[in-house]
Amino acid sequence: MFHMKHRGRSSLPASWLTNAQGERYPRSERKRKERPVSDKKVVELSEEKEKKAASKLPQPCSYHILVALPEQEEKTEGGIYLTDNARDREETASITAYVMALGPDCYAETPQRKFPSGAYCKEGDWIVMRSYSGTRIEVHGQKFRLITDDVPQAIVENPLGVIRA
Repeated sequence: MFHMKHRGRSSLPASWLTNAQGERYPRSERKRKERPVSDKKVVELSEEKEKKAASKLPQPCSYHILVALPEQEEKTEGGIYLTDNARDREETASITAYVMALGPDCYAETPQRKFPSGAYCKEGDWIVMRSYSGTRIEVHGQKFRLITDDVPQAIVENPLGVIRA
């Protein structure tokens, strides 16, 4: 902070003594309040815009699939509570996922040669995949992965019965 000589006035610059409307702060608030560095106004999103932003998911490109990972339990079957770090490790190593969206080129290119029996999965399926596969992303606190169309290894009805061995 810079110093100004005291000449019977406040030692703060004049721009710090006024608010955005040009009104002077009361003397008791002058030294406590500082003006922001930028005069740009921060635009707050309305609740409606926030809900729209939260509902938007990344759209997979090309032959990629967007899958959501299930949340891990807070405690084990024996009643032991897991730490956040242990839960994160289990989510990272997860082998089940819910298919949220398919890219435009999934299972489209040469279906007879690469996928002779057709598509491995569709939107709304629970799949089994290899641990640690795909690109891990997080959107509004929910964890997702972007995987390629040849990563799904099986379709399961109930993901709760499938555990990593």
